[in-house]
Amino acid sequence: MQVAVVTFDGFNELDSFIASALINRCRKDGLEAFITTPTPVVTSMNGVEVTGQRPMEFVTEADVVLIGSGVKARDVVADDQLLSRLLLDPSRQLIGAQCSGALVLARLGLLAGMPACTDRTSRPFVEACDVTVLDAPFHAEGNVATAGGCLASQYLATWVISRMLGEDAAHDVLDYVAPVGENQETVERAVQAVRAGEVALR
Repeated sequence: MQVAVVTFDGFNELDSFIASALINRCRKDGLEAFITTPTPVVTSMNGVEVTGQRPMEFVTEADVVLIGSGVKARDVVADDQLLSRLLLDPSRQLIGAQCSGALVLARLGLLAGMPACTDRTSRPFVEACDVTVLDAPFHAEGNVATAGGCLASQYLATWVISRMLGEDAAHDVLDYVAPVGENQETVERAVQAVRAGEVALR
C-alpha cells in the first residue's frame, strides 16, 4: 500500500512531513508514504530543498494521494500542464488535501457537491471555486478528504491509516508521537476529529 504525498515548489513543510512521517510508522504493516514531486528537487516556503522520492507520475499507481499546500498553490492550479499529470481516481484511491491543496482538488473537479476544509488564507480562493468551506479541521466524503490548518495534517494521516489498516493502527502511531503525558488526549482528539468529519456526511 503506497501513499503519494504530493509536494510542490513553495510547499509547507508541516503538511508534507507530518503526514508522511506518521504514515511511515506503518511501514512494517505494508503502508508507506513517499514525497512525490513534479521536479527532482523542490524548495519549501522557508527555503528547505528536498529531493523527491517519487516523480509526479507515481500518483497514478498510488493507493492514496495526499495533496500538500504551499505558497505557490495558485500558480499550481493555473498550470494546466502540471495538473494534467495528476491523474486521480477516487473510485480506487483515497485522495486527501491539506489547506491550499483543496484548491487543487477543486480545480480537478473532485470537490463537486461537497464542502471542504482549508486554511484561513486559502479560504476565499477555495470559495471562489464554488466550494463551501467548513469551520472545521477535517471533512471526508467517501474516498475524498480535506483538512484545514497545518497541524490538521495529523488528521489526514489518521484518516489514511484508519482506512488502510484500521483504527487500532492509527491509535498506536498517535500514541507513540504524542507529547509525553498527553498520549490519551492526543489520540482521542485526532480520532474524534476524523470521526466527526466523516459522520458529518451521513
